[in-house]
Amino acid sequence: MRWLVSRVFGFAYRNFIFSIRNFFTLTEILFWPIIGIISIGLMSKFLNLDKNLTEFLLTGVIISGVLQVSQLEVAYGILYDVWSKSVKQTFIAPVKNYDVIIGSWISGILRGFITFLLLFAISYLLFRFHIPDFKVALITLSGVFLNALIVGMTVILFIYLFGQRIDVIAWMLSVLMMLVCGIYYPIKYLPGAVRIIAEILPLTYFLEYFRVSYQFPPSFKFLLLKGFGLSIIYTFLLYQAVMKAFVRAQKTGMIVKLSE
Repeated sequence: MRWLVSRVFGFAYRNFIFSIRNFFTLTEILFWPIIGIISIGLMSKFLNLDKNLTEFLLTGVIISGVLQVSQLEVAYGILYDVWSKSVKQTFIAPVKNYDVIIGSWISGILRGFITFLLLFAISYLLFRFHIPDFKVALITLSGVFLNALIVGMTVILFIYLFGQRIDVIAWMLSVLMMLVCGIYYPIKYLPGAVRIIAEILPLTYFLEYFRVSYQFPPSFKFLLLKGFGLSIIYTFLLYQAVMKAFVRAQKTGMIVKLSE
């Protein structure tokens, strides 16, 4: 158990070191969420939206920023090795995929929480946006972090299956998810087929749950049960898929290719 904890926190610390030493990674993680909250807030003022609609938009952009930052940290757990051509060397050591994933996720949770506080502070100072209930915010963040784990593991799965050429998916997936889950609009405005996809994504329910605190009527019942239930199911299934893809990558030589 002691060695497991050491390995997990070792990868969390590694992500932290990579981040603070790489100026472009640091600005990428913080720059876009800040630009997003300021631009959406100013757009709301320009359109003269009422307080209720402004809160709807700002909740979406805050959750989007936290998700993007957190899931990138999980994906970076493997991408740092891919970019430095050291995947093979990493797994020669007595480490497992769950060490990399959980360690990177811990780093993502910390970075995501800092991002949430930063975005909330900016939105409060500039647009008088407030959090109605800290408990609701904490539960929502827990769900968002679980979704970040899901997106990050999906990126890792695709890297093992298709190699480095698919690394652009690390920036695409969370954006597509937010588009479907209703970042700036209720999902009732989505086409029928897309709405079905939204209903099987757990992030939809956490967004709805967060917005209920701002007096927006929910579109579904049992928001937290569905959100956490789907998150647990997807996390389990994705980890099994990642492990099988990793074994396949070892047999096909993809691990070696990722290190060349």
